Amino acid sequence: MPRYIDISDFSSPELDTYARLTEVQLLNRAEPGQGLFIAESPNVVARALDAGIMPVSALVEYTEARKQQELLARCGDIPVYRARQEVLSQLTGFGLTRGLLVAMRRPKQPDAEQLLSSGFRRVAVLERVVNPTNVGAIFRSAAALNMDAVLLTRDCSNPLYRRAIRVSMGTVFQVPWAFFDEQLVWPSEGLALLAAHGFATAAMALRNDTVDLDDPRLHAEEKLAIILGTEGDGLAAETIADCDYTIRIPMSHGVDSLNVAAASAVAFWELGRRQSKKLGGGLR
Repeated sequence: MPRYIDISDFSSPELDTYARLTEVQLLNRAEPGQGLFIAESPNVVARALDAGIMPVSALVEYTEARKQQELLARCGDIPVYRARQEVLSQLTGFGLTRGLLVAMRRPKQPDAEQLLSSGFRRVAVLERVVNPTNVGAIFRSAAALNMDAVLLTRDCSNPLYRRAIRVSMGTVFQVPWAFFDEQLVWPSEGLALLAAHGFATAAMALRNDTVDLDDPRLHAEEKLAIILGTEGDGLAAETIADCDYTIRIPMSHGVDSLNVAAASAVAFWELGRRQSKKLGGGLR
């Protein structure tokens, strides 16, 4: 059962993990096995626990502690720091947490090779997507709209950053994901790895020499990787040139592009739904 510890001072060292450690410090690159992340809100915490992730401690507002007794009991024998609203209101963004935060151990992620060997048919690939909000939103769309997995280049924002987890509504714990290996050269070796596992590649780009999202050739591909680029600049020219297809979402009213997260939802819906029907499923 949880061990409740009352906190009355925002400067208490017990709150350092939640209030004063940076994302980089939580990541703990020097000792990856000791890295932490912060799960915010009951729904996100529940999804993390469902995925088998280990909680380390919790921070909860008094009233919420009574409401979340069952969820906190699932966390096992961990310290649960309780504090009043006036203490926790000093924590930036606490109003978005619904009164509950849980520090959890970062799970060991598969590498790209392992992920691509898992029999997946539709994967999203993110190139230099650096905004945690966009990463989280893309994961939420991937989970909802029939993507099997997400691959990220090393210069993407980490999906277990606090804001990415929050925006994803915990779907970062439901969709398998991996970073490409640090020694792998992107895009040449990354695209070659996708091809070696049978994936055709489709670059989303603002180009005239594109195919439509509903092009039968795209939907006929048994395995398809949808490549999305960084905010603002989009995909690198080399990446586009080396992909099998270039796709563009038709626009109206003089709009030239969508935010990468919005564009991902459109592409995932169109390119994932027919594959799901082909396999006898529906939207998850």
